Order: sequence, then structure tokens, then C-alpha cells
Amino acid sequence: MTEFTLDCFLESGNAYKVALMLELSGADWAPRRVAFFSGQTRSPEFRSMNVMGEVPVLTHHTPHGDVVLSQSGAILDYLSREIDRFGPANEDERREILRWLLWDNHKLTSYVATYRFMSLFQKKSDDPVTQFFHARAVGAWKVLDAHLKGRDFIVSGHPTIADLSICGYLFWPDQIGMDLTTYPNIAAWLDRIAALPGYKRPEDLMPSGKDPATATA
Repeated sequence: MTEFTLDCFLESGNAYKVALMLELSGADWAPRRVAFFSGQTRSPEFRSMNVMGEVPVLTHHTPHGDVVLSQSGAILDYLSREIDRFGPANEDERREILRWLLWDNHKLTSYVATYRFMSLFQKKSDDPVTQFFHARAVGAWKVLDAHLKGRDFIVSGHPTIADLSICGYLFWPDQIGMDLTTYPNIAAWLDRIAALPGYKRPEDLMPSGKDPATATA
């Protein structure tokens, strides 16, 4: 048995945040497919593992029993301590990482992921609500691009879990309506993340959550 099991699917940017950290850290881990598009996360079995009905879910198999965690931010924080990678160098960095994790969940991923789901999977790109989410995402991208001017990474000169959290959906610019030429600092930052040893894209780390018959849809 591997040390970590990640319930995930490749279409989830939130799951990608955790899968990417595990891979970059050289962790002993394995993905476990979640058939999201068939409703697995609504099943009683899945809800018994995570009452929130969301991915990712990380199971850490320890000698003292399994530790089961949900919510990508909490998982990244846990892993940074357990694996001793991508964590803060001091208390100032710890607070900055927390600040950007909260910003990501509230101001970035919340809008980007919802826009992507509605436009790409529900085919509601012209819906006013969908366009509202995109407008909010654009506002967040402007904040991020301005912050990254003159910086290599979000918090300091080295990558942290703040970077791995914030980048989760941004490697799909075409799917989120993002023209990276408009955000040169974000584009350069994503290139730096992609250049980290061990970097892989979502499709190289996780199985699809779609059924085989609809996987190409």
C-alpha cells in the first residue's frame, strides 16, 4: 500500500493542487478515481468519507491508522508539515501563505472553477451568471498579476503551498477564458512552476472523472 491515497479526478483543479504537491515532493502516493460526472460524490459511501461531497480527499496511511482530510488548503498545509516541503521558512511566511490560501479559496478559485464548470461542462457560457463569475475571475487575475510583478513566487523567492494552491486552475487558460498575454507576470510564474523538477499536468497524474463513453465529450 502506498503512503498516501488521493481521491480525485483530472478535471478538478482542486484535486490537481494536491496531486501536484505530492508529485513534486516525490511522495509515495496513488490516485483513486472518483466518477464525479456520474454522481459518485453524492453517494452515501462517498459522503461517509467526506460529508461535504467534494474532492480532493487525502488518506494518509500511517502506522497508527488512517488520517483522512478534505479541502485542498487544509490538505496542502498538512502535507507541507508531514513531507517538509513547500512550507514556510518562518512565521512571517506562514501568515503570508495563509493569507494567500484564503484569498485563493475566496477570491480566485471560487470564481474561476465555477465559471469553468458552467461554461465548459454545463455549456452555459452565455448565461449572465456565468459571465458574472468570469468578471470576478478577471478581477482576481489582475490582483495576482500585479502582486507577481518583480516576484518569482507568491510569498517569497521559493515556491510554497500558496503557489500550488493558486495555480490549480490556471494551467487551463483556454478553459477559463484567460488570455495569458494580458497577464505576463502570471504567465512567467506558471512557467516557473512548470519548470520545477517532477512537474506534471493533471492528465498525467489523475484519471478522468468522466465515464469512458463520454470521456471525449
